[in-house]
Amino acid sequence: MSDPVGKLPSELDQLPDRDTEETAEWAASLDAVAQAAGTRRAEYLLRRTLQHAEAAGLALPKLLETDYVNTIPTAAEPEFPGDEAMEARITAWNRWNAAAMVTRGSKYGVGGHIATFASAAWLYETGFQHFFRGKEADGSGDQLYIQGHASPGIYARAFLDGRVSEQQLDNFRQESGGNGLPSYPHPRRLPWLWEFPTVSMGLGPLSAIYQARFNRYLQNRSIKDTANSHVWAFLGDGEMDEPESTAALALASREQLDNLTFVINCNLQRLDGPVRANFRVVQELEAQFRGAGWNVIKSLWGSAWDELFQLDTTGALVRRLREVPDAQFQTYATRDVAYIRQHFFGANADLVQLAGVLTDAKIAECFHSSRGGHEPRKVYAAYKAALEHKGAPTVILAQTVKGYTLGAGFESKNANHQMKKLTIDEFKDMRDLLGLPIPDSAFADGQVPYGHPGANSPEVQYLNERRAALGGPAPARKVKHVALPAPADRSFAPLLKGSGKQEMATTMAFVRLVKDLMRDKETGKRWVPIVPDEARTFGMESLFPSAGIYSPLGQTYEPVDRDQLMYYKEAKDGQILNEGITEAGAMADFIAACTSYATHGEPMIPFYIFYSMFGWQRTADQMWQLADQLGKGFIVGATAGRTTLTGEGLQHADGHSHLIASTNPASLNYDPAFAYEIAVIVKDGLRRMYGQTPEDVFYYLTVYNEPKVQPAMPEGVEEGILKGLYRFNTAADLAEAAPAADAPKVQLMASGTAIHWILEAQKLLAAEWNVAADVWSATSWGELRRDALECDEALLRGEVRTPFVTRALEGAAGPVLAVSDWMRQVPDQISQWVEQDYTSLGTDGFGLSDTREGARRHFGVDPQSIVVAALAQLARRGEVPASSVKEARERYGL
Repeated sequence: MSDPVGKLPSELDQLPDRDTEETAEWAASLDAVAQAAGTRRAEYLLRRTLQHAEAAGLALPKLLETDYVNTIPTAAEPEFPGDEAMEARITAWNRWNAAAMVTRGSKYGVGGHIATFASAAWLYETGFQHFFRGKEADGSGDQLYIQGHASPGIYARAFLDGRVSEQQLDNFRQESGGNGLPSYPHPRRLPWLWEFPTVSMGLGPLSAIYQARFNRYLQNRSIKDTANSHVWAFLGDGEMDEPESTAALALASREQLDNLTFVINCNLQRLDGPVRANFRVVQELEAQFRGAGWNVIKSLWGSAWDELFQLDTTGALVRRLREVPDAQFQTYATRDVAYIRQHFFGANADLVQLAGVLTDAKIAECFHSSRGGHEPRKVYAAYKAALEHKGAPTVILAQTVKGYTLGAGFESKNANHQMKKLTIDEFKDMRDLLGLPIPDSAFADGQVPYGHPGANSPEVQYLNERRAALGGPAPARKVKHVALPAPADRSFAPLLKGSGKQEMATTMAFVRLVKDLMRDKETGKRWVPIVPDEARTFGMESLFPSAGIYSPLGQTYEPVDRDQLMYYKEAKDGQILNEGITEAGAMADFIAACTSYATHGEPMIPFYIFYSMFGWQRTADQMWQLADQLGKGFIVGATAGRTTLTGEGLQHADGHSHLIASTNPASLNYDPAFAYEIAVIVKDGLRRMYGQTPEDVFYYLTVYNEPKVQPAMPEGVEEGILKGLYRFNTAADLAEAAPAADAPKVQLMASGTAIHWILEAQKLLAAEWNVAADVWSATSWGELRRDALECDEALLRGEVRTPFVTRALEGAAGPVLAVSDWMRQVPDQISQWVEQDYTSLGTDGFGLSDTREGARRHFGVDPQSIVVAALAQLARRGEVPASSVKEARERYGL
């Protein structure tokens, strides 16, 4: 056979052909089939050959896309183990109550979503009845990531099993009274039910992957047996547009996470319209997941389609299904049979002939409602196959109709995501369709009633029996508090005594502290260092050989630096999670580790260290997810501040993360200046998060890469360090050039690396301007503000409390000048509670590449600029001549 005209060279041309004659015979056979039976027959044979080769274990590239049919044919479905009629009644009650809850709430204007659960009901119910393991059995149970918009259906099920009352259903989205239900899965608002917040779309699938990965981490490190825990993530096909939804697919397949299943509800609709109007989202997702190495199971068509496929002897039906775009198929679900006969079956003669033997009722059933995601037998078959598949994660692409069973006014309508209620007549039609025993008299007051078969009914007994067999209610969040012993004081001692004459950056101080804490016999193994491929930047390479980098494969190669002391060591039981260049992935790791105390009953102590610019700015949504999930741990923004990371420029210069962090109520934010402050903060953080009375908070610490001599901790400053402010020294403490006793006074206040600028300014003010400046270390502007706000709230209750910042500065003479390497809004958070004259200096604006000194002069925060600002404050008060300000500017070249 001659090569086709214009054939491009391929990788096969580089491989030796040991039998060119045999190769030519294969090619000739294919040509013969194409000529005799048509190209479609040739294509079919090739696909079947490739599928056979894959099943035989031959190392060939996988098909990325299969026909638009079910992966598991009806004949291959396993026996359904449940009482299908009983489960249908249970599902009917849940459908009803989910719709009733949202409709009743609409009169208060609180909204809700009806259509999502209506399409996905069987996807959830089949899992609850047969697959999802609860927490009352051995192990940790399964982890369920529920699609946020489906929450009414989960509440309806909890109402049926007695965990939620009718009053609570009526308080859906009305939480302020204390007896309501949050709109979406929110563990902080309903901590006994929800484990994982998922409605910030894209974060659910990302977190589910890293949760499954963290389960393996716990297993491989012999901390918790998680072999029986399976992670189920329920997603919408529209949600898969989010880049985070598919960001870690390769990680899941690379690490063979067969403890993970994605269930994507492919109802073909987003919030406003079709997901892929001119294309086919199921095929796109299949190719995407197959290409990433996932096992893909498609459950697209219900059993009504079996007859059509049996009649399709030419393959015309399958080809037509692959041609029709999603938006057109959505239209078929809403149009009459005549339209479907004309526009679908009228595409070619073979389809016209096929349609000729089909009744109108059969066509209507197939195109209006018969989908794989609406039949428990097909869903069961897909779930069972997912659990039995080993060596790779599974995604189930289940096709449904959005708004299914809600009536013609809802089903497949573009606007159904925004439609919040059904009319009484629509509810009556739904009642008749579902076969529920709700009389017309129940609607007498014009309100749709809730329905319940009774606590002792066969439905509730069956439901409870199934859940008991699977390990108790689900979803459920259970916390059995395990207090961790406080680490020995010797771990903190080196930082408390200072560095002597040696310079040390606070980043290195933190890493040194954690390295010592990881040696603690009681709690050392519970530390989880997490870093997105910048470990050497932060001085963490010393942890590589001692703690090891986690890899489920261990180390299958000899590292290039094996003969060095701090070589790159991967290990199956490695402690460090080195995530590569993915801050979002590292945060997902962090969340899984932070919540292990609840998910697995195993408290872990994670610290996630990163370039500070790439934390709150890049992944702040995940910080809120962390807070919502009641996570505990240490977030460390390294190379912090706008002027410390020399040469990197605008996109690396963080001067605002503390401002963003201050918006998160669960985040305790500290900007320590000295190593001993880090020791005090971390020690207290361990007590607050992991002690006898744990708090649902996490810590954000910023540390710097600027080497400085670290002083020993002064006496009596612990309270001030933790509350956010203490006096580091006074003008009288200066060894040289102390100002006169009657010199004008000013209070210099700084956080982080800025403490060194005001210490230099203190000396200049004393030696050159006879101004007495006291120096204050403001370890946390945020905690000072939090305390002050609590005092303001107490005042509304009639309690008179003075904010700590006010008390700390009481009697301090002169004005206050606050300085930081952050924008001025960060220190200005406390200004209203400072009784002295208050002003600030900061690094507002964009960052830039320069030396540290040059950048600080640019922003006006270097020691000389601080001196001029202090003199200006004093001049306004008449305590120094105005000419001093002009003189200082000229002297310092400002």
